Amino acid sequence: MNIRKLLETGHSKSITNKIVAYVGADQERFNSLITIFLAGPHQITQRAAWPLSYCVMQHPFLIERHYNTILKMVAKPGVHDAVKRNIVRLLQFVEVPGKYQGKVIDMCFALMDPKEPIAVRAFSMTVLGNLAGRHPDLKKELRLVIEDQLPYGSAGFVGRAKKVLKQLEK
Repeated sequence: MNIRKLLETGHSKSITNKIVAYVGADQERFNSLITIFLAGPHQITQRAAWPLSYCVMQHPFLIERHYNTILKMVAKPGVHDAVKRNIVRLLQFVEVPGKYQGKVIDMCFALMDPKEPIAVRAFSMTVLGNLAGRHPDLKKELRLVIEDQLPYGSAGFVGRAKKVLKQLEK
């Protein structure tokens, strides 16, 4: 399968599912998807982000050698919301290695900005909630950020916030 050519044809759940099925648990195929994701152009990067996150959801080990790469991608100025959303989504399903936890924490707190799309903030909240289990000092700061945004949050944001706040109590 030529992943790039498939991504050039459009953007749909069907295309995403085909790519995820093709990649499976194969590290080399996943590496090819990462290469396409990084190479662009912007439209291809955006389209590749969705199957990228789904591959990691099914096989978290695939991302292990790519943390630095994906974190740099989120930090790029002007990166599309779809890229941020899918990278933060995949981080919910992995055990972030210790050497990247500080970067992930900083990134997710920055993405909790009310100017960010709701999905990006919700996924960031979950990642931070997961990391707070290993870094109890984060609990208070995360609780403050969530409680500050709760009165203005959508139903989806409030639902996620309640789950994360409950998780922080443990």
